[in-house]
Amino acid sequence: MSGDRVERRLAAILAADVAGYSRLIGADEGGTLQALKAIRTELIDPKIAEHRGRLVKTTGDGLLVEFGSVVDALRCATEVQRAMAGRNSGVLPDERIDFRIGINMGDIVVEDGDIFGDGVNVAARLEGLAEPGGVCVSARVQEDAAGRLDLAFEDMGEQALRNIARPVRAYRVAMERPVEVAEEPAPLLLPDKPSIAVLPFANLSRDPEQEFFADGIAEDIITALSKLRWFFVIARNSSFTYKGRAVDVKQVGRELGVRYVLEGSVRKSGSRLRITAQLVEATSGNHVWAERWDRDIGDIFEVQDEITERVVAAIEPQLYAAEHFRSQRKPPESLDAWECVVRALSYISRRSQEDNATALELLQRAVTLDPAYAQAHSVLAYVLGLDAVYGWRPRENVLPLALESAQRAVLLDDDDPWSHVALGSVFARVDRPEEAISEFRRALALNPNFALAHSRLGMALCALGQSEEALTEIDTAERLNPRELWRGLNNLARAIAHFIDARYDKGIEFAQRAILEGPGRIHSHRTLVVNLALAGRIDDARTALAVLRTLQPDFSLEWVENYRREEDRRRWIEGFRLVGLE
Repeated sequence: MSGDRVERRLAAILAADVAGYSRLIGADEGGTLQALKAIRTELIDPKIAEHRGRLVKTTGDGLLVEFGSVVDALRCATEVQRAMAGRNSGVLPDERIDFRIGINMGDIVVEDGDIFGDGVNVAARLEGLAEPGGVCVSARVQEDAAGRLDLAFEDMGEQALRNIARPVRAYRVAMERPVEVAEEPAPLLLPDKPSIAVLPFANLSRDPEQEFFADGIAEDIITALSKLRWFFVIARNSSFTYKGRAVDVKQVGRELGVRYVLEGSVRKSGSRLRITAQLVEATSGNHVWAERWDRDIGDIFEVQDEITERVVAAIEPQLYAAEHFRSQRKPPESLDAWECVVRALSYISRRSQEDNATALELLQRAVTLDPAYAQAHSVLAYVLGLDAVYGWRPRENVLPLALESAQRAVLLDDDDPWSHVALGSVFARVDRPEEAISEFRRALALNPNFALAHSRLGMALCALGQSEEALTEIDTAERLNPRELWRGLNNLARAIAHFIDARYDKGIEFAQRAILEGPGRIHSHRTLVVNLALAGRIDDARTALAVLRTLQPDFSLEWVENYRREEDRRRWIEGFRLVGLE
């Protein structure tokens, strides 16, 4: 080191990295890198600036920051971790982006903007001791912060850190204790009609392959109950977030906003089934009824109908007597075809190209096994549409196939809501929003609890400039599906609705959320560019456009969204021209 370039000073050093970075990159490299870039832009960089820090360098999955004081470093770290906890709410554990942060106070050597020395090395080692989402600090940091910040520290004792000669006493910041931590969300208000969540049935068989079978039983009960207009039924994607967990039904009732919870188990041995089910009043924890069925596998649909009938009879006996409810769902001739559809639905929710391809294979097998199975055709159409939306295959190749499958599904079963959602989704993607809206409304007439139909209807209404009604549909979808894993679609619709109303700051907020929740959805990136540009944030809009072009290299002004109002089309084009697109 040259003497005139070396500087020594005392500083608070913050080291951070992404927990499980290699796994995240291996599962979805493009999506992970986009999500991290958005987190840097929207959260980390502003927090560093707010607390007078200096970003020294980034290291792929990590970063090194210098602060003038321990207080600034700790405030920055804890605020980032709390914000990340909020962003990760509802995200599957394998898809979460969690940071580990270590902070040390020590002497550093500065050369050409970079920093070196034991002070830096200790911070990096402390970061390795931190839990995902946590902060670990040295004794010097804990001593300097004591009494100056409303934080609690847990003593981790003396730690032997790699390549550090002396033991270092470490402390864990108790993130859950500060008063600034947000209180538990208030319970959702109960609807004004009987409300229920059907939890995934437990698989008691030794064969893990039977997980899909157990899921299919719960899925079909949800479908059957959803067709009852007098019931409020939580969507599958929210109910299934409790899969594999020991749950407190009272907590489920509070989190999902329902009065009743149905849970059960399945044991399959050869051609014999044992199915148990129990209905619990979530508000009190009292069991309403419980029953067990021992049947041949060929009677599976009868058992599903019987469970559904018992639920209705227990909750609304007078309606049950008046309506003499029987499930109208048309089961496939082949159980193998049914099981293929159940498995495909589980893959669709994972939102990756590989999983979508697996779902496609399963659905193609299902329609081969049972060509008259309407739901197999409708879900096949929806999966083909996802290929087009995410750019996994050329639109001109897959949308005609999707339209053919959706039309066949409607012909086979005009009373299946999935068929109409699939057909409406294809119409929306080929710039036929009026026909799309008609199909989505038909689906909701058949199943008022179909959260996806409400979401898709909201998107289609945006194309016609009907922003207020669109936002109402999106809110309804999220109430039916409060733990939805595809919130990206809903937040995209919100971003478009706010663009329509010229509320560009809100459009930016919801477009950014949509990108975090579904980084591969190109429409979200386009909507972010336009809202940023029209809000006057030209530099940010150009950065967002650069990201968009990595996802869609052929993007041009020809990609005007399906807006019917000339005013919306004009402003959309204007937004892109502001960032230099011609």
